[in-house]
Amino acid sequence: MANQTTERTGMDEDGLRRPLARRHVGRVRQAVRAIFYLLLFMAGLTLIAFLYFADQVASLQPPQDPKADAIVVLTGGFQRIDQAVDLLKSGAGGRLLISGVHPSTTSTQIRRNTQSPPDLFQCCVDLGRDAIDTIGNANETAGWIRSNGYQTILVVTNNYHMPRSLLELRRANPGISFIAYPVVNSDLKSTNWLRNPMVLKAILLEFAKFSVATARDALGAHSASGLRTVDGPAAAD
Repeated sequence: MANQTTERTGMDEDGLRRPLARRHVGRVRQAVRAIFYLLLFMAGLTLIAFLYFADQVASLQPPQDPKADAIVVLTGGFQRIDQAVDLLKSGAGGRLLISGVHPSTTSTQIRRNTQSPPDLFQCCVDLGRDAIDTIGNANETAGWIRSNGYQTILVVTNNYHMPRSLLELRRANPGISFIAYPVVNSDLKSTNWLRNPMVLKAILLEFAKFSVATARDALGAHSASGLRTVDGPAAAD
């Protein structure tokens, strides 16, 4: 029956298949082209977002005369802690939390490294030893803020780390005012940081982490507490 049909139309079975095959190939090409343009569009958006993030980080500058109820420094280098202790000494805040201190690090070691008098640490410095990441810093700080009833907090961390730190701190501490005090390790405004592999890597990594944290908040996803225990910060001894 099929042979009779093809004989009447003057087409063989291959002739019937060719238009269908061409249409199938055409649809596949259209789909591939659409996916390519979509990926290209997303890559362009990502590049624009990264450049905006880098420009925001490069523009961060410490306030001239910072004043807050208290100060929190997120560990990651003694330069941050030195700056935070200097702010405490100058009266920028009434008390200092050093968040994310390694359990084996003593207050005496920190005090000596910052060349601070013992009475300053005894009266006005708390060591938070529970935070293991930035989310943990935020949650550790939240407990400290609640315990002391603070409303304004001066935040000390590296400039490239500041956007994600503020995002996590504000998420964990709604209603609290955070003032950024960035520690500038490298001047991104006056140097070509795109040619510095170490700086570029640090900014790319922070941008990726910041993007994930932003997406997590937008989706309402939960994350680990980032804390070793549920205990609060300990006073310096």
